Amino acid sequence: MNRKALYVLSILLTSHILYAESNDPDQKIEFKTFKKSGIKLHVFKPEKWKESDKRTAIVFFFGGGWTGGTPKQFYPHCQHLSKKGLIAISAEYRTKKSHGVEPMQCVEDGKSAIRWVRANANVLGIDPKKVVAAGGSAGGHVAACTGTVSGFESGDLKLSSVPVALILFNPVCDTSPAGYGNNRLGKNWKEISPLHHINKKTPPTCIFHGSADTTVPFDNVLQFKKRMNEIGLRCELHTYDGEKHGFFNFGRGDGTAYTDTVSKMDSFLDSLGLIGYPDKKNKK
Repeated sequence: MNRKALYVLSILLTSHILYAESNDPDQKIEFKTFKKSGIKLHVFKPEKWKESDKRTAIVFFFGGGWTGGTPKQFYPHCQHLSKKGLIAISAEYRTKKSHGVEPMQCVEDGKSAIRWVRANANVLGIDPKKVVAAGGSAGGHVAACTGTVSGFESGDLKLSSVPVALILFNPVCDTSPAGYGNNRLGKNWKEISPLHHINKKTPPTCIFHGSADTTVPFDNVLQFKKRMNEIGLRCELHTYDGEKHGFFNFGRGDGTAYTDTVSKMDSFLDSLGLIGYPDKKNKK
C-alpha cells in the first residue's frame, strides 16, 4: 500500500473512531432569536483550547434544498478539523420546514452566522481575520453567498460577513433557469445567484462536485470556476467522475469519497495558512 493510500485509510479510521466516541458538539450557542425559535451554532473545540487563542474558525451550512436538513451532516467534518486545531462550527439556519422561510432568509442567516463568529472572536478564541465558510448543496449555496452576494445583512454591519475562504460540496452556484432552485426564486433568482455576483473580493474557493450529479447540475460549478479564473481569482474544482449528489458525506458508500474530499480540504486550508494553530506564542 502506497503512502497516499495509507494516509486516506488513516483519515477514514480516525474519523470513524472519533465519530463513534462522541458525535456531540462541545457547545451550542444561540446567535439569532425569533418568535418561533432561535437558531444555534454547534461548536467543536480543539484540545487545549482557551479564549485567548487566535485560531481559524470554519462554519459549515447543511444541505436540504433550503427546505430542511440538519447540522449533524457536518459533525464528522467539524470533529476532524477540531483535531487539526480549528474551531469548527456546524450552523443552523432557518428553512421552509423549521420557520416557513424562503432561500433569501437562509442567505441572511448564513451571513449573520459569519458576522456573529467575528463579533465574538474573543469568546470563541479565534482570529476574526480567519473565518472560513463551507457547506453542501443548498448549504453550499448559503456559504457561497456569504462570499459573493451583497445585501441580506443583519446585526453589527461594522463587521464583514465575507469569509476568508470558501469550501463548497456539490453547491448550488447558479439559481438561473439553467441552474437549481429557479422555481423557488422566480424573477428574483439573480439576487442570490453566486455565479452572477462573483467580484474581485470573492475569496479563494475549493469545490467538490460529482460529474453525474442529477440534482445540482455539474455545469453550474464549471461556470463558477470559469468566471473566477477570468478575473484572476483562485478556484479549485475537484471533479468526481460518476458520482452523484451527496457523494462526499460521511458514511456514504465505502467512505473513500469522504476521506479524499477531507484530505483535499485539509490541503486547501493549509495552502492558505488556515490549518492547525500557527501562533506558537499562544500555544501551550
